Amino acid sequence: MPHAHRSSAAANRDRLVAVLCLNFVIFWVEVAGAWAANSLALLADAGHMLTDVTGLAMALLAIWFAGRPATSGRTFGYLRLEVLAAGVNATLLFGIGAFVLVQAWQRLSRPPDVASTLMLAVAVVGLVANGVSLALLRQVQRESLNMRGAYLEVLGDLVGSAAVLVAATVISLTGWTPADAVASVLIGILILPRTLSLLGEATNVLLEATPKGVDLDEVRAHIARARGVRDVHDLHAWTITSGLNVLSAHVVIGPEVATPQVLDELCRCLSGDFDIEHSTFQLEREDRSGLEGHAHA
Repeated sequence: MPHAHRSSAAANRDRLVAVLCLNFVIFWVEVAGAWAANSLALLADAGHMLTDVTGLAMALLAIWFAGRPATSGRTFGYLRLEVLAAGVNATLLFGIGAFVLVQAWQRLSRPPDVASTLMLAVAVVGLVANGVSLALLRQVQRESLNMRGAYLEVLGDLVGSAAVLVAATVISLTGWTPADAVASVLIGILILPRTLSLLGEATNVLLEATPKGVDLDEVRAHIARARGVRDVHDLHAWTITSGLNVLSAHVVIGPEVATPQVLDELCRCLSGDFDIEHSTFQLEREDRSGLEGHAHA
């Protein structure tokens, strides 16, 4: 099988660059607006935006490294850097969310004055920019952990900008300044759960867990049903990076079949039914299978 492993995120590099540039500009707009309006909600959204910018920059750097050719020392190249970038991004996002919640708690007890009109204008700008970014990433977010992480962050920013918009409207109409801190709490709460989800997915890839959506018992059954197959053992499936699932197995075959025929049938089965394009099989005759320990599943 060909060994040209191409990251699915690399095909969407231009979208990431566009979203990165847009977020970088909006980050500075929100920082300036937060300082001028004395708004914690805007500062929280700017902090979230900073994490977006950092994460997108890491994702692009990881895609660049992932595109480098494999070597004898790194047989899969640098594909795992995309997953590492997603994990680091999730960790940074978690820290931002915790900081926002602490600051919001302090402001709820002693709410400061907030320039609601400026806060409202900046929130509208952020809402529009996040809407554009979300549209750029909507169709490609299922292809890569990095793309999904970027999509989730932009989605959170969109909701965060909406929360700031509502808070600014409430302050303008009623003068109730704690609405700024309440919006900050909402943004913090939105950040944390999806951060944990992204971190969990990245951790599963790094721990070489069975790929999401792949039922190993069903894979074993498919292999066992192939013509001439007598037994399957040492079956393992894992993910190198988003969109690249791999599998290895020891397959015991009978004397009535030729090894090329068995290999062709097994590869067709896995690529067609389980989206596993890279498979490694060790074919064994029954007289050899007893020489190996079956310590693995």
